[in-house]
Amino acid sequence: MSLAKSDPALLRYGVWIRLNHWLVAISFVLLVLSGLPFFHPFFWSLTALFGGPTMTRILHPWIGLFLVLMFVPMAIHFFRESIIRRRDVQWLKQIRDVLANRDEKLPPVGKNNAGQKLVYWIMLGCIFLLLITGLLIWQPYFADAIPITLRRLASLGHAFAAFLAIITLVIHVYSGIWVKGSFQAMVRGRVSWAWARHHHGLWYEEEREKARKHRAISRRHDTPTNRQESP
Repeated sequence: MSLAKSDPALLRYGVWIRLNHWLVAISFVLLVLSGLPFFHPFFWSLTALFGGPTMTRILHPWIGLFLVLMFVPMAIHFFRESIIRRRDVQWLKQIRDVLANRDEKLPPVGKNNAGQKLVYWIMLGCIFLLLITGLLIWQPYFADAIPITLRRLASLGHAFAAFLAIITLVIHVYSGIWVKGSFQAMVRGRVSWAWARHHHGLWYEEEREKARKHRAISRRHDTPTNRQESP
C-alpha cells in the first residue's frame, strides 16, 4: 500500500483547488488539441474533434480565454507556496539525487518542491505569453488592426510558448505519476502523514505543529471548570 493511501488524514488540496486544477488541465488539453492543427498539417485530422477546421479555429481562442480565467485563481492560490527559496536552489543542484530517489540526501521540502515551483513559474509565463500573442493574432477581432510584422512575431512567440507549455505539462504529469501518491492527492485531496513526512518534510512539521496547537486548544475548551456552582 502506498504512503498516500495509508491513513489519508492530512488535507493537501481542498475541493475548490482540485476542481480548479482539473478545469485548467482539461482546458489546456483541449487548447493543445485545437491548436496543433494550425501548427502543422500532420495534426489536421484533429479538427474533426471540434466539428471541422472552421469550428476549431473559432473555438480555439475561446478555450484559451477560459483557460486563463481558470488559471488566474489557481496562480493566486499557489503564489506564496511557489516562491523560490535557498533550499529550492540546493534541491535543484542535487537533481541527480532526486532522479535516483536518494531523498535522504536532499534538503527538507515544503508543501511544494523546487520542481513543482518551476512548473508554476514556467506555466505562469507561458500562459501570459499565449494570452498576449493570441490576442494579437485573433481573427477577426484584433489581428486586422495589428501590423503584419508584429503579427508574425506574435505567431512565432505563440508557437514557442505553446511548445514550452506542452513540454512542461508532460514533465508535470510524468512526475505526478512517478512520485506515488501525488496524482491521488489531487484526486482525493488527502494524503497520509507518512507520505507528507517522506516527500514534504517541512510541510509535515508545519501541519503537525498546527494539529498539536489545535488539540491543545480543544483540550482547554473541554476541561471542566474547577469551580463549583452555588446551590
